[in-house]
Amino acid sequence: MAAYQEALSRTATTNAIKRRLDAGSFGYLCRQYFTSQTFKALDESTRKWRRRALDEIAIEHGDKPVAKMQAKHVRQLRDEKADKPGAARNRLKALRALFRWAIENDQAPHDPTRDIKPVPHPTVGHHTWTLEEITAFEDRHAIGSKARLAMCLLLYTACRREDVVRLGPQHIRNGRIQYRQAKNEHRNPIDLDIPVHADLAKTIAATPTRHLTFLVTEYAKPFSVAGFGTKFRDWCNQAGLPHCSAHGLRKATAARLAERGASPHEIMAVTGHRSLEEVERYTRAARKTELANSAMSKLK
Repeated sequence: MAAYQEALSRTATTNAIKRRLDAGSFGYLCRQYFTSQTFKALDESTRKWRRRALDEIAIEHGDKPVAKMQAKHVRQLRDEKADKPGAARNRLKALRALFRWAIENDQAPHDPTRDIKPVPHPTVGHHTWTLEEITAFEDRHAIGSKARLAMCLLLYTACRREDVVRLGPQHIRNGRIQYRQAKNEHRNPIDLDIPVHADLAKTIAATPTRHLTFLVTEYAKPFSVAGFGTKFRDWCNQAGLPHCSAHGLRKATAARLAERGASPHEIMAVTGHRSLEEVERYTRAARKTELANSAMSKLK
């Protein structure tokens, strides 16, 4: 009940701000942005986090004039989240998108976010699965189980969580798996067409489904992206792999391809990356080993 009352209080505050917003205020600008075609064209997940970040700012600063917003104010807003670098970066990204739209549509006189740098966010990223960890998962989850099918789909397509929950029998044609990536599908769609790996075909055949998605919940409903992430985390824990994740399998596939001599463009044809820089992030360690081996061989 305490949490419920707190939620009601936040809603009342937000509604009060909305009622008193004047043209030229930060809150008014956000409202205009949210109703724009630019915002509506974004993927649902992007709309959600941008709106959440901007609404949080508008609760306290919604009635302040956009014309008086300066770089120092943007830095202050960024630094309020300094203890959570990811949230700080998202807040800055949301503000940049807002003012980019505002400038293009004559809704703001200048862009106060232009020269603001994000909070440094050092991270090693998701752990890349080793062959031993894949074997451990397979030992715990036999062929025919939902967990094994999920792992094989992720490993042998290098897809993301938001893709794996949508894949189904209709995506397999003539021994190939063909699908459109969920990421940026409404702005810069990427269609993939890759051969079905023999191990994946074997696992799919051993796991019959009567649904339009390979993976369904205990209630025979498609997984949500978050729901699948939670379930896959549980499957990893059962296999004694608490440090492994669904995204780590995507990295593992890219790394294995690099180790076996696949070119960056070959890897991109499987993972759906658009730039060599993105592939580099996934294959850096694999290439380092290969280059070290090549270098040491020259000492013979």
